[in-house]
Amino acid sequence: MEGTNWWTGAVFYEIYMPSFCDGNGDGIGDFKGITSKLDYLAELGVDAIWLTPYYVSPKVDNGYDIEDYYNVDPDYGTMNDFEDFITRAHEKGLKVIIDLVLNHTSSAHNWFLQSKSSKKNPKRDWYIWKDGTGSGPPNNWESFFGGSAWEYDEQTGQYYYHAFAKEQADLNWSNPEVKQALFEVMRFWLEKGIDGFRLDVINFLTVDRTFRNNPKDQNGEQIHLYDKDQDGILEILKEINSFVKQYDDRFLLGEVGSEDLAVLNQYLEPGLMDAVFNFNLGSMAELDSDELFLQLKKMDEQLGSNELPTLFFSSHDMSRHISRFGRPEEVIAKLMSTLILTAKGIPFIYYGDEIGIRDFCAGDITEMKDIQGLTVYKLALEEGKGEEEALEKANQSSRDKSRTPMLWNDEKYSGFSTSDPWISLSLEKTKNVSAQFSDPSSLLCYYKSLLQLRKQLPALMNGSYKRLNKKGDVIFYTKEANNQEVHVALNFSSAPQSFSDIKLSEVELVISSKRDKLDSDKGALLNLLPFEALVFTQRG
Repeated sequence: MEGTNWWTGAVFYEIYMPSFCDGNGDGIGDFKGITSKLDYLAELGVDAIWLTPYYVSPKVDNGYDIEDYYNVDPDYGTMNDFEDFITRAHEKGLKVIIDLVLNHTSSAHNWFLQSKSSKKNPKRDWYIWKDGTGSGPPNNWESFFGGSAWEYDEQTGQYYYHAFAKEQADLNWSNPEVKQALFEVMRFWLEKGIDGFRLDVINFLTVDRTFRNNPKDQNGEQIHLYDKDQDGILEILKEINSFVKQYDDRFLLGEVGSEDLAVLNQYLEPGLMDAVFNFNLGSMAELDSDELFLQLKKMDEQLGSNELPTLFFSSHDMSRHISRFGRPEEVIAKLMSTLILTAKGIPFIYYGDEIGIRDFCAGDITEMKDIQGLTVYKLALEEGKGEEEALEKANQSSRDKSRTPMLWNDEKYSGFSTSDPWISLSLEKTKNVSAQFSDPSSLLCYYKSLLQLRKQLPALMNGSYKRLNKKGDVIFYTKEANNQEVHVALNFSSAPQSFSDIKLSEVELVISSKRDKLDSDKGALLNLLPFEALVFTQRG
């Protein structure tokens, strides 16, 4: 694929705002801290930064509950700090996209405070209010954080809808005033110079207006049939696209809450999203080469010629892939980073993956910060579970596991801050930037080498598959662009694999995840080491 937009060849780096770098010593990451690390990001070789929410917020859901769309939360600095960050990032050639939550606001937002003040308030219809049925909520819809999705308001005698925490009240996108208000929010940040939006839970903007009960599966789990992906959503996204594309070269990335590729692809039609997160690939619970290959193949076959999948295996909402794909951890991490940075798609690196930060597990509920985990803990206790079992369930659901601070050096607070961080530091404190920066065998240096290769080889950055195959536990593909071919072989086995589909006499090794060079006998079979990744260019 010959890319015409900057994002088709870009590598994105996700920064979880409170956890990247603290610039003022209060234990919380901020804009001054991020700005101080722009040289690091430029040298690493990424092209764009994705920032999680930094708006004024009570932080019930760590910023995804917005109280004021137009100001920077004091924990993260000032508007001047933000503007300085944008300027400095652009000077270094780094694009910046920002997280925007259009589905809901904080229950502390002035819009909601007006809405709940009276049924006659002009902003009453800005949110979704319904009468109850009998002595309960309007229907059986469940929050994605657990429990009912409806919260009763005694003052007005009605329930309001919240797909997530009760402090995150869903906006009513069928009201034109709501749409206009949020378009003005987008205009404000576009004119600040941001390069695009990552739109949070974007397929939740509409719900079934008859408010039918959701069905349940054979295990009694709710199927979210009527509270997402509903009629009218594509029309809204077309309006958003039309509005944002008035500004040149702006990227629209959608978080669509589904692992079904057919559902995800609906949002990639012309005039909708430029890309969506491919959870069909990224959410794999364990390393499964058959499933991984199947999803790569499906994405290549089912996407249009001008559409690209996203390539990621970690984020602020899931376990880090180094902790879930098995041992040897760093060997497999190098294998997966090769896939992310060489396969066809738009790569996303989650901060800290390049140094191998591991998942965090709370030893006590007092260490847990995430509303999702805390809600599961509370519900487990209410069901009669003991504290130990409730904590185990909470840790399974908690997103804290991937949100611990970046590890910059071996100082007391790992160079993240000069005081106690807002969340516990990883126990693997030796896995830091300083320790790996000059070690050629380190995970960090391997990432840097791969990112440099992408810039040197157009086929890696914007190439299409000439072939994409799998034999045994080896996934291999050839990408081509500008009359250049690059071959990639990935061994997902813990045993060596002989491989005949790449003739060593016809290719030149450019990188291996496990060794500096291959056997000198060019006529020999290619023998891949356990969990090895190899990248070749075509001779001649």
